[in-house]
Amino acid sequence: MYPFVRMLKEIVLHRGGAPLAITDWHLSHHICWPWDLDIFAELNNGRTLTLYDLGRVPMAIRTGLGQVLKREGWGMAVAGASVRYRRRVRAFDRFTMASRVIGWDARFIYMDQSMWRNGQCLSQILLRSAVTDRAGIVAPARVLAALGHPVESPALPGWVTDWIAAEEARPWPPAAPAGLDTIG
Repeated sequence: MYPFVRMLKEIVLHRGGAPLAITDWHLSHHICWPWDLDIFAELNNGRTLTLYDLGRVPMAIRTGLGQVLKREGWGMAVAGASVRYRRRVRAFDRFTMASRVIGWDARFIYMDQSMWRNGQCLSQILLRSAVTDRAGIVAPARVLAALGHPVESPALPGWVTDWIAAEEARPWPPAAPAGLDTIG
């Protein structure tokens, strides 16, 4: 189940926080609860992706993006992600989440998020997000203008541009397995 109560807590906790520039870091503190675990008694990989929402949404609020989305009737969707899992997270472990916007291109906003405990990175996600309206994707330049920020992106790091290039080379849709049309 989605962590609605935890999300509400993060929104309430951070909505009065100091405003952030669009590329500033947002830090938040979390606990791995027993219902976040998999059968190996570690933080479930899918739940990790859900918990990263607990950093992105308050970050969006503190940058002013939340208000712009509400005012314009826009939504925000994850359009791709790459995750590295490096350290175990077990029940009742406390960790800090760091979230920031790295930059944007003509279609997507790129974000970097990571979980930390005792100075060690537990996991990291590179994520691309799309602001959407009924017509489809809203250009990031339009979003940044609505925020009152310069519309030119900071230079994206090489590891991000390499990931973007790899995503462009990846076939879509993927090749369907034989017999797929007989299922559902």
